[in-house]
Amino acid sequence: MLIDAVLTPAEIALLPQRDLSGTTCVVFDVLRATSSMITALAHGAAEIHPACTIDEALALRQRMPDALLGGERNGDPIPGFEAGNSPLEYGAAVAGRKIITTTTNGTVALRACGGAARVLVGALLNLAALAEVLRAAAAEKVVLVCAGTFETFALEDAYAAGLLIGLLDGAATTDAAETVRLLAAAYPDPLTALRTARNGRTLAASGRAADVEWCAQVSRYKVVAQMEAGVIRLLPA
Repeated sequence: MLIDAVLTPAEIALLPQRDLSGTTCVVFDVLRATSSMITALAHGAAEIHPACTIDEALALRQRMPDALLGGERNGDPIPGFEAGNSPLEYGAAVAGRKIITTTTNGTVALRACGGAARVLVGALLNLAALAEVLRAAAAEKVVLVCAGTFETFALEDAYAAGLLIGLLDGAATTDAAETVRLLAAAYPDPLTALRTARNGRTLAASGRAADVEWCAQVSRYKVVAQMEAGVIRLLPA
């Protein structure tokens, strides 16, 4: 297994031009899009439709009027949407529902991986389960896609990617992947890492410290989610 890492939105924008036909992509937007997705699916959500834009999300809602419409822009809920991007909004009440979501970085990163052989949703919340699936699949090429913050690198995404590499003993790494592995080793405590990150500090300052604490839980859920044809569903147990 050869592991690479994509660390910025500028690199993500180039993914559709790469040949990913033999690659498994794992997308991380730890604070908070992919953490919210994993939480929702673990609580029984039927499927998640990630949209790149607000207009696309609204168009999907026209086709699926019973779907829950959620997401954020600049970290804040979108006016007229039923939910924001806090994982605490995606508990038992979403069981059985379809979810349409659009976020500043996470949903864009997921859709940029559409040409990959496999696209998995990554978070600290399901890290061990992700590692188990990757080991079982014996994927030759894995790209860890770190969604970032606006147009910049995000510490929390790279941290989660680095922890995942640590669970994949014996995998070869590119320089980018080795960098995130070393970064993860610098933070023995996940909550400290997330509180140190720009996004963690911003969320705490806006009264959303509970979101940071939730997203810092490592391997809370034994679930793995996969995006196929633009729709995210849980893999069978």
